Amino acid sequence: MSFTPKGKHLVAGAWLDGVGTFASTPAHGPAHDFAAGSTELVNRACEAAEDAFWSYGYASRKERAAFLRAIADEIEARAAEITEIGSQETGLPEARLQGERDRTTGQLRLFADYIEKGDYLDRRQDAAMPARQPAPRPEIRLIQRPIGPVAVFGASNFPLAFSTAGGDTAAALAAGCPVVVKGHSAHPGTGEIVAQAIEAAIAKTGVHPGVFSLIQGGSREVGHALVQHPLIKAVGFTGSLAGGRALFDLCAQRPEPIPFFGELGSVNPMMMLPEALKARAEALGQGWAGSLTMGAGQFCTNPGIAVVIDGADADRFAGAAVEALAKVGPQTMLTDGIAKAYHDGTERFSTRNTLKPLLMTQSSGRSATPNLFETTGARFVSDHALGEEVFGPLGLVVRVGSLDEMEQIARGFDGQLTATIHMDAGDLDAARRLRPVLERKAGRVLVNGFPTGVEVVDSMVHGGPYPASTNFGATSVGTMSIRRFLRPVSYQNMPEELLPEDFLG
Repeated sequence: MSFTPKGKHLVAGAWLDGVGTFASTPAHGPAHDFAAGSTELVNRACEAAEDAFWSYGYASRKERAAFLRAIADEIEARAAEITEIGSQETGLPEARLQGERDRTTGQLRLFADYIEKGDYLDRRQDAAMPARQPAPRPEIRLIQRPIGPVAVFGASNFPLAFSTAGGDTAAALAAGCPVVVKGHSAHPGTGEIVAQAIEAAIAKTGVHPGVFSLIQGGSREVGHALVQHPLIKAVGFTGSLAGGRALFDLCAQRPEPIPFFGELGSVNPMMMLPEALKARAEALGQGWAGSLTMGAGQFCTNPGIAVVIDGADADRFAGAAVEALAKVGPQTMLTDGIAKAYHDGTERFSTRNTLKPLLMTQSSGRSATPNLFETTGARFVSDHALGEEVFGPLGLVVRVGSLDEMEQIARGFDGQLTATIHMDAGDLDAARRLRPVLERKAGRVLVNGFPTGVEVVDSMVHGGPYPASTNFGATSVGTMSIRRFLRPVSYQNMPEELLPEDFLG
């Protein structure tokens, strides 16, 4: 059964029109009209979220877990329709969307289990010491408490796992924080049907309808109004460096500054150590090509740079990568804007005298084909733009003369989501040198793997030093991401009858 969107905003249980409309731009299939967002809708959604917080923020963990599981169930009940419209809007293959849907429902259920255990509350207690001299010590207890309404911006490259009911929303709801989502205009129909699933879960569990609102695309003023609304206490964002930095600055400039948890981009460098390259240069080149072109290169963990020691093994590695990339046909990109940015980025690379093209292809419209360039370590260091992300299947080989120069390159990288070491046993000493450098640069350090593919588990860190993200102490994936929407509160000499229920069970 096909899904026909309402084309409206969901604000505290009501489907509302906006000020004007915009049309979706699907990769294939029918376009639909959607109501545009407005500052009035933002205000209404934020006020409803604040009202909901007084009940939802103080609900039991069992009640919030039931709500999260109900959302997952309702998403699965709409599985076929979500896949259909998601594929139409984004051009992503059905298998990718089905996998992303499973990840979305999986992380909702993961958070439900996680909050029921209660470990995240970090409960602490220091007993009173009335006889202590020269002054008695009071009893002090500590627990993590939800911060209040949270704004979430849907991502263009993950219409499910990082959007309406994605990781930011799941973590905030698990913490006890109502959510106002600013939907991404690249996939408004997908956002709407997921919002309908959340609406059904609200009705099923009886939580306050203000716990969730979806405001569809609109002018930049709508996003600005959301992050500046005085009732919003934190923002989750996945997107471009320019857009994220602008919102980050707005959050900092508020009369009450709030945290902006932005994931902004990364080139995810790989350090190819000599013994590994000698043993399996061709396999590494082929593996890199596969990771580089996965999803048309539209993963935030796309490994855009490989640093190799110049020589015959580097030749074999680069040759295998070129051969594998040349076999990759055109892939549909998520939006016309993303495709244009990729084409423009490729053009910029092709005209830089610091680069040598290894594979140059022509792509047009909304499609992308891979491109590969190489440069020397000295040229890479002298041209900072070579270390900036080109979102799509574009790779850069950086040839260095020694391990010392490789370490110098590593020290010069900006903050990254991931950094990778490819090594064999004979590379252990070199890897020991690089590991402390790379862990200062990235939130996740890999050995002998490719960074595309982010596991939703307790130990995952999906974040890193700026500009990979705006808060190096946070992650947007995994159960630790709940910490972004909590704050510690101490209770001194508080009778048990007044303590939050979470202290007692």
